[in-house]
Amino acid sequence: MIRRTCLRLGATASVIGLLAACAPSGSGSGDTIVEVASAAGSFNTLLAAATAADLVATLQSPGPFTVFAPTDAAFAALPAGTVDTLLLPENKDDLVAVLTYHVVPGIARAADFPAGARSAVATVNGESVTVDTTSGVTVDGATVVTADVEASNGVIHVIDTVLLP
Repeated sequence: MIRRTCLRLGATASVIGLLAACAPSGSGSGDTIVEVASAAGSFNTLLAAATAADLVATLQSPGPFTVFAPTDAAFAALPAGTVDTLLLPENKDDLVAVLTYHVVPGIARAADFPAGARSAVATVNGESVTVDTTSGVTVDGATVVTADVEASNGVIHVIDTVLLP
């Protein structure tokens, strides 16, 4: 079963240019999005921001959710002081808006997006992101570097840029 899934995902990945994860993952072990992200070690800023925004409990809930997760390097590429400013208590609403712009209710796997197309996807914050598969895969211009990282309560797509609503 896992081999067939990996082969199917591999074929889909080559068609739309995604790097899909084919190893058994968090969904089998019961790891939530937060636990999977924490174990990866490259989402410390995202997790710190989720903590400051009081969103960790939500991302540990049953969901399901799809998270377009920027890496620590993506946060580091923001203009100097941006992250520090967003983490200030008086900017919590802005931080929540940015983080929830990265979250889609439900599960949206790579295979759910047609090759060679642009798809608008509603985020938790009420705005939509555009998933573009016409040349590789991007989400509002951020490149999806790893797709379909499974968690017990959803799926993570790793992106190289922080999305700003």
